Amino acid sequence: MSSTRVIINGAKGRMGNALISAAAEFKIPVAAAIDVGDDLAAALAGAEVLVDFSSHRTTAQVIECAIAQKKALVIGTTGHSAEEKHHLLTLAAKVPTVWAGNFSVGVNLLFALTRRATQVLGADYDTEVVEMHHRFKKDAPSGTAARLLEIILEERKLNASALRHGRSGITGERTQGEVGVHALRGGDVVGDHTIIYAALGERLELTHKASDRGIFARGALRAAQWVVHQKPGVYDMQDVLGLND
Repeated sequence: MSSTRVIINGAKGRMGNALISAAAEFKIPVAAAIDVGDDLAAALAGAEVLVDFSSHRTTAQVIECAIAQKKALVIGTTGHSAEEKHHLLTLAAKVPTVWAGNFSVGVNLLFALTRRATQVLGADYDTEVVEMHHRFKKDAPSGTAARLLEIILEERKLNASALRHGRSGITGERTQGEVGVHALRGGDVVGDHTIIYAALGERLELTHKASDRGIFARGALRAAQWVVHQKPGVYDMQDVLGLND
């Protein structure tokens, strides 16, 4: 990797610790490792790119600071509402930004495979998304699951009303147009995601399991090295990895 200087925002969290370790592993200079409440503007002056894994409550402030100093951004924070994220994406497009719910290379290949499988299998295959994370995760579904659902809805030309977040009671037969969403929480699970395509007579499952948080950190730092050379706009890891070519 190159010597692009990075700021790590959210340094006290699990991903922040993983990012600091990965930066040391790949000899990437960290200009500052800060957290919510620290002087972001002062720290950002000494770097080319800000890697943010802090809190969804401060994302607007982070973006505005990057815009003011014309710095590139990598955003991995999740938990925004759909309306909030739409506004933030418009704002983030003023500087080169990579925004992804998951920075793992394997997961981003899963995104590409999910798109292709949904195209090929069509509405005849009932589709469910199941994710599991550690007991400390605060939002559900995960950012990765949310992106998988976006892909499925896009390809099947459905809107968010098609989503079924768990099921309880007498729900009636499953309708063809619904997409199931199930969030499991427990222990120290780093992140498991499965997309199930079930038809009469067969079932296809696409699964990714993460056992080391370092895979996300390494991917985020790879994105940081890439985004500093891009024009203003919002990109995702599919762009970083060339999967959108």
